[in-house]
Amino acid sequence: MHFYPTDRIALFIDGANLYSAARSLNVDMDFKKLIEFFRSNGVLVRAYYYTAIVEGEEYSPIRPLVDWLDYNGFTMVTKPVKRYTDASGHTRTKGNMDVEIAVDMMTLAPAIDHAVLFSGDGDFRRLVEAVQDKGVRVSVVSTLKTQPPQAADELRRVADQFVDLSDLMDVFGRPGREA
Repeated sequence: MHFYPTDRIALFIDGANLYSAARSLNVDMDFKKLIEFFRSNGVLVRAYYYTAIVEGEEYSPIRPLVDWLDYNGFTMVTKPVKRYTDASGHTRTKGNMDVEIAVDMMTLAPAIDHAVLFSGDGDFRRLVEAVQDKGVRVSVVSTLKTQPPQAADELRRVADQFVDLSDLMDVFGRPGREA
């Protein structure tokens, strides 16, 4: 990933999307190394991490990560998971953070030179174009090395730079646990 030393950088991490990509690659993220990497490659303005949280449960597996990130330089953006029953009677959960990511990226665009989006979601194509129109370079981090690929082709095409997550694992990853 290429940065200029004076780049004002912001990270936009779609937590669910990154978790899915890392899990598919059988790796875990070392978020301490991740934030240090970006701090050493420019001026890190903000590191957002977006995730939905199940409320009302005694234990949530995401809670320790959310707490650690919150105390270690990440700006946490969370919302409660919504539960609903589909037409077949199955209980489903929903916790999409796309609007929050889009609002924050557009709001911060005037204050940054480079946005790094950790997501392969094709819905972000238009957001990337809009932020680029404001003069911001956008790198997308996801992976094509899984079946199915985690990165949408339309998102990769509009990004200034696409970086496969698997190529960054020597920088801020560690081997995943066997299932």
